[in-house]
Amino acid sequence: MAELRHRAHKKVISDQQRRRDVALDRQKQQRRDLQLHFRQLATALEDQRVVEEEEHEWGLAEGARLQGKDAKKWFSGQFMLPEWLIDIPLGLKSDWYVMARPAGKRCIVVSSRGTTVSRLRNGRVLHSFPSALPSGAKVSSGPIQGSSSFTILDCIFHEADETYYVLDIMCWRGYSLYDCNTEFRLFWRDSKIVETDALKPPSTHHRYRFSLLPVYECNAKGLEAAYREEQTFLRDGILFYNRHAHYTVGYTPLALLWKDSQCSQYLLDTDAKGEVPSLQQVVLELKSDGTVGTSDDPSVILGTMPRQVLEQNPTFLKPGTLLRFAIGTDGLKIVDGKPFAADINYQGPANKYRPCADSCTKILFQYAARHSPINISDIVAAIENQDVEMQ
Repeated sequence: MAELRHRAHKKVISDQQRRRDVALDRQKQQRRDLQLHFRQLATALEDQRVVEEEEHEWGLAEGARLQGKDAKKWFSGQFMLPEWLIDIPLGLKSDWYVMARPAGKRCIVVSSRGTTVSRLRNGRVLHSFPSALPSGAKVSSGPIQGSSSFTILDCIFHEADETYYVLDIMCWRGYSLYDCNTEFRLFWRDSKIVETDALKPPSTHHRYRFSLLPVYECNAKGLEAAYREEQTFLRDGILFYNRHAHYTVGYTPLALLWKDSQCSQYLLDTDAKGEVPSLQQVVLELKSDGTVGTSDDPSVILGTMPRQVLEQNPTFLKPGTLLRFAIGTDGLKIVDGKPFAADINYQGPANKYRPCADSCTKILFQYAARHSPINISDIVAAIENQDVEMQ
């Protein structure tokens, strides 16, 4: 299990760290491309680029107002999803924020045209309600703002106190923040939402309360606050966000989730009865060639369904179907921090409400949690080690 762990004193470049570096380099290149694009716009050299930019903005605005199956499909692909922390990032103290993650339902909240709608990761509507967000309610005191005014927030709905904890912000009054770094998005989140009544208790035109999720610098004090400090919500793990990261839909190594038994009731996945099974359970997607793999892009293939089973269930076992497996006693075979083979045993179909298969890092984190987990002391040591290196 040594491949799954990055001790603070080791200078190891893991697969997850390499992907973090690639993601940041890609952002830099995209920023250079955007700067070039702006210079070309200023000199009117590429009219076609203007058209493409307008189409992009139109798609974002229209997507926020879709309904029915189209909206469900669109929203299910709009989340920035954290990878699970399977190695401790380099520069953890200088380049990352840390925050406690509320237990609850991850959702995207959109306010537009006098109503507010929240949608779960599978795209289904959680709530449709009036809110104090911009254009989030029909009020008699004044007209609703134009159709181009929409706001999109990344939230976690904490059912115990019926509160939406705002994790991130993607759009505010039609202004896109996707290409802004985490530091700027958090500043915008904190400065703009407080200008509304969204943080106030529920009222006639404000059905649910919103709350800004506390964010800390990833130093010893900040980590301690995120990990142990009393919160208004039930804690379900710790989130780490790279301060330079843009809001990227899909899984990103620039956002990380970590848990232990002290900061989460749900360290190990449970079965349908809410019990921890003796063998680790994983959900994989059936591919057209009969293999099964993770939700990553590209998918990590962990096995192949027996041809006989596929032939006996041609109606049910179609490509794209999510299936449940148990990892047997031979476990995972891991090379360079990535699994290339697994002892998996077919258990049956996955829950029909599952939005996607498990990610590779989730499988690795759950496997490490059962055998050789990364502890809070390891994360603290990484921060302290960076302090020593900077002296």
